[in-house]
Amino acid sequence: MKNGNRLGVGFVGSGFNARFHLQAFRAVRDADVLGVWSPSKKHAEQTAALARRLDVGQAKAYRSIAELVADPAIDALWLCGPNFARIENVEEIADTVAGGKGELKGVACEKPLARNVAEAKRVTELVKQAGIATGYLENQLFAPAVIQGRAIIWARGAALTGRPYLARAAEEHSGPHMPWFWQGRLQGGGVLNDMMCHSSLVVRHLLTKPDTPLSSVRPVRVTGHIASLKWSQPTYAKRLQRTMGKDVDYAKQPAEDFASVMIEFEADGGAIVLGEATTSWSFVGAGLRLSAELLGPEYSMSWNSLDSGLKLFFSREVKGKAGEDLVEKQNAEIGLMPVIAGEAAAYGYEAEDRHFVRVFLGRDAPQLTFDDGLEVVRLLMTAYMSAEQGKTLGFPPRGLDAFVPAVARGTWKP
Repeated sequence: MKNGNRLGVGFVGSGFNARFHLQAFRAVRDADVLGVWSPSKKHAEQTAALARRLDVGQAKAYRSIAELVADPAIDALWLCGPNFARIENVEEIADTVAGGKGELKGVACEKPLARNVAEAKRVTELVKQAGIATGYLENQLFAPAVIQGRAIIWARGAALTGRPYLARAAEEHSGPHMPWFWQGRLQGGGVLNDMMCHSSLVVRHLLTKPDTPLSSVRPVRVTGHIASLKWSQPTYAKRLQRTMGKDVDYAKQPAEDFASVMIEFEADGGAIVLGEATTSWSFVGAGLRLSAELLGPEYSMSWNSLDSGLKLFFSREVKGKAGEDLVEKQNAEIGLMPVIAGEAAAYGYEAEDRHFVRVFLGRDAPQLTFDDGLEVVRLLMTAYMSAEQGKTLGFPPRGLDAFVPAVARGTWKP
């Protein structure tokens, strides 16, 4: 292992999300990205080259996860691979460490921790048995607007007039980049499993007093609803299959493209507070839209990521290639468009990566661990169960640990 002043970071996965983290690591001063593993050697080499180009570390591609773990230069791993490979990836990490072939200061895992509760428990047990510290990567909790808005609301509004009682959060865009996200069996569900992990945790976080644990605001009742509003329509199902390939067939095996959840929490002291979250793959706008609100007796806060201070206008004569140079999940290239300057910072990746680097260097206590990721998966599965049963459920409901959503089994019909 290297000295304790800097953290050598390796990436498991080389896709869209890993590249966002690489952008964020430009703002992390005490870490170096030194390795990338991917099932595709070509993709691993391309992502390692990007890390070197961004000057975040002299990264190289590795032949296996075990080789990555065994390298003394690698102190911690960022798990950014697909949901369906999570257990396999973590097993290889844990086996390498447990076998004395490598040593890690920590493992940070992207959302969601796993596809269902049984898998999330397995992942959590594996790293604990191997004695590895963990971090759960949930970037929206680290978004500057969320950090500052929450701090001021609690310090001024809540301190003087009473705690907040309603939080709302939403993440909406027109759909994921890669085919596996659209397949319930591989991803673990649809938009609820993919993005409600963000929004459900954001509302709980906003309702939790700073410097107190999430457990001080406990979920007690959950109401979930899912729907396929757009992508199972015949025209769009055909378009989706042309874009994503024959295995994505929403005419036969759809996943939900809209989800909502109402979570009733009981706070320390007995207060009942509410979290309302929605997620969508059927939103058509400039691009990805993140939003949050927090309301109390005499105050409120609101955040919308598309309320950008920078806007550009292009007439019909500006006919360029489709891209995402203005905003993630961009839907247009002409007209009046908001520009998110520094998305990695605005969405919370920079602060998140800075935090977990400090955690694994022993400088900070973790804000989120795999245990928190497991709790999020429990909430998501309860929301699916509620949607399937058409009723509000107490949390946690019976049978949760063995539950697999109908969407993930390929049997759900809108």
